[in-house]
This record gives sequence, C-alpha cells and structure tokens, in this order.
Amino acid sequence: MRSHRRRNPIRRSAPALLSAAVLITGGLVAATRTPAFAATAAASHAVAADTTASHTSASHTAQTVPTHRLCSQPSKPGYMACQSVVRTDITPHRTLGRDDTPQGFGPTDLQAAYNLPKDAGSGATVAIVDANDDPNAEQDLAAYRSQYGLPECGTGNGCFKKIDQDGGTDYPAADAGWAGEISLDVDMVSAACPQCHILLVEAKSASMDDLGTAVNQAVAQGAKYVSNSYGGSEQSDDATADEQYFKHPGVAITVSSGDSGYGVEYPAASPYVTAVGGTSLTKDGSARGYSETVWGTSAGGEGAGSGCSQYSAKPSWQQDTDCAERSVADVAADADPATGLAVYDTYQASGWNVYGGTSASAPFVAGVYALAGTPGSGDTPASYPYAHPDQLNDVTSGSNGSCDGSYLCQAGQGYDGPTGLGTPNGTGAFTK
Repeated sequence: MRSHRRRNPIRRSAPALLSAAVLITGGLVAATRTPAFAATAAASHAVAADTTASHTSASHTAQTVPTHRLCSQPSKPGYMACQSVVRTDITPHRTLGRDDTPQGFGPTDLQAAYNLPKDAGSGATVAIVDANDDPNAEQDLAAYRSQYGLPECGTGNGCFKKIDQDGGTDYPAADAGWAGEISLDVDMVSAACPQCHILLVEAKSASMDDLGTAVNQAVAQGAKYVSNSYGGSEQSDDATADEQYFKHPGVAITVSSGDSGYGVEYPAASPYVTAVGGTSLTKDGSARGYSETVWGTSAGGEGAGSGCSQYSAKPSWQQDTDCAERSVADVAADADPATGLAVYDTYQASGWNVYGGTSASAPFVAGVYALAGTPGSGDTPASYPYAHPDQLNDVTSGSNGSCDGSYLCQAGQGYDGPTGLGTPNGTGAFTK
C-alpha cells in the first residue's frame, strides 16, 4: 500500500491586521455584471490568463485570474490562516445600479447547480467559526440577503447571533482579512440554506486553541452544523486537538481543505470532520446545466488542498488504497475565484466582491448538511457521503498538483483527493 505524503509548506500563524489600503490596492472586485458571466467564464478567463501571468493567481486549466489572499500566511506552529481569496481584476462598488446584479455566482445559481431545495432547513442553526471580529457582519449579511430576495436574517428576528468564543459579547479585535472571511462564510450558508439560522462565533485569535474553543462553544449553543474555513500545517499532536475540539457525535463539522494545491492541512485532516475540497463550476448546455473540474492545475501552488495525512488515522468509512492514514478531501463545491462567488463585505472593504477558496465550499456544504436534516445523535456525519456516493456529482477531470498520477491529486471516476466523492446533487448524500 502506497502512502503519498506531503507536508504542506503553510504553517499555522497569528493573524495579521490587513489595512484598508492593502485591501483596496490589493484589488477588491466589482459588483456589476451581465447574466452572461457564468456562461462565459471559461472563455473570458482563458483570455485573462494571457495578461495576468505576473500576478499571484488561482487557476483552472487555462483560466487564470489575479487574486489576493485575505489572511496572512501562518508564521508559527499552532496558528491558522483563513482559506479565502478575492479577485483583484475588477473595480469594486459599494452599491449597485438599479439594473445591475453582483458579479459571481449567487444563491439561485448555486441552488440550481447543486439541485438544492429552497424551503428546507427551517430553524436549523449553522455555526460559523472564525478568528477576530467583523463589526459589519450583520449589516453586510442583510445587504446580501436583500439583494437576492432571501428571508431576513438578523438579531431582531432571532435568525442571526454573534458571540465571542466564551459565549458572550466581548468581541475580539476587528481584522479586515478575517472580516472578509466572515462575510464569505455567512453569505455561503445563506446561499445554501436560506431558511437556516446563523450563529457566528468569533475566536479571540487564530490559534487552534482559541478556534477550537469557539467550535466547542458553537456546539454548546446547540448548533448541529459547524463550519471552519481555516487551516495550517499538520502537527504530531493533532490527535489531541481532535479529541478536544472536533469529536462531537451528532454534529456535522465541515473544514476547508486548503487553497495551496496538493498537500494536507489541519483540521481538514481530522477524522471527525468533513473535509471540503474545491471545484471550478461552469454554466453550460448540459442536462444539469453546469459542469465541474478540479480547482487547480498540475503545476500546483494554487487550488484545493488534498492528499494523505501524516498523523491522522484513517476513519473506517474511507477505503481508498494509496493512503494508509486519513485522506483529504471528502466532498467539494465551487471554490475557484475564476468561477467565484458574489460576496458583500464593507469592513475596510468596498462592498460587492468575487471571492473564492475552499473557505467558500466549507460553509456551503455545512448549509447542505442543514438542508438534509439533524444528524443521528451518535453519528459522525463525515461518514454519510461514503454511504451515498451515487447521490453526488462525480468530478472526473482536473488536477491540483503532482503526485505521480495518483488519485490523491488527480480527479477520476469515484473517489479522488481534490474533490472527494464529488459535489452535492441534492441532499441525499448528507444524511444517514
């Protein structure tokens, strides 16, 4: 049995404050588009690739768009970075003209692409765990939901709640990068499950201990679905963190697989979580109306994370042959900024943007779990998709790096690392 192991060069780090100047000059994106955006993404971004080679970028086959990471790279063990990127090739706008719509995929697109019911999940609470504070979280969420005609979700009607990691309102220091991450997370939960309630739990730092305390707080508050859009390098003591923070039977915990291509990060490697990879989603003329490939290229460096864990044990429901330990990922959804998501963020940012990264796919899949219904009280819901692989869209093409042709970085029929078992096709794969 072969074991393709690769230590991801990313390290867990303390969060760095991103100034307004960095975010603005780094290039937040525009909000106006025509309906042709989604259908013509492949052609337009292939052209863009010829003119943006000098930029740090996320790529999908021949597509390349310039991007900026919202959170700083980790610099010391025990800390995490958020897994989101923002496109920098279009001018941002705080408001839209009467006949304009945000650029990037919105809720209607995603619900259609993934065959999701619009009225399920009523009253279910999806928790979002992030570091630092987003002072504008509630008002920005309201703007997103109003734009797309989604039900109101605020503190006034009990739909939205923000707490610190200890369950109170002593919020941590605000941070522009993590605020963008928070906006992406709450918007993606809204897109997947418009009827769900949202609980935002803000950790006081990006340390695994603080973020893990926030996970425990989310579960203590009653959330049955908890999304985590962050990661860092694996450590030899990850099993301890698994037991302290992620072993919650009856709770669906999703984690981003990473944005640096082939390589494994923690806590996606935890056997107790659903590791969510990333795809490039394109609107087309097929019966489904959409098609997907792996987010990334064989050159690696950008794209969904995947691979074989160095330290985490393989859960019983994983049966792939090239990895004796935990394989990443389990499932996936759109994460490519070239086929990215419309997000509204105003904290040291300029409103409508197009975001990508597996920070988009993890909260989206948490919302899909909520649509599917309450997990069994003693279950580890990460096992559910493995019992229903026929109820997922199998992604069979694309790569996120080089791994000697193994499925751990190369898509093919059935399980593969970058997209796991596939992407949601309704909710059947996310229930027992």
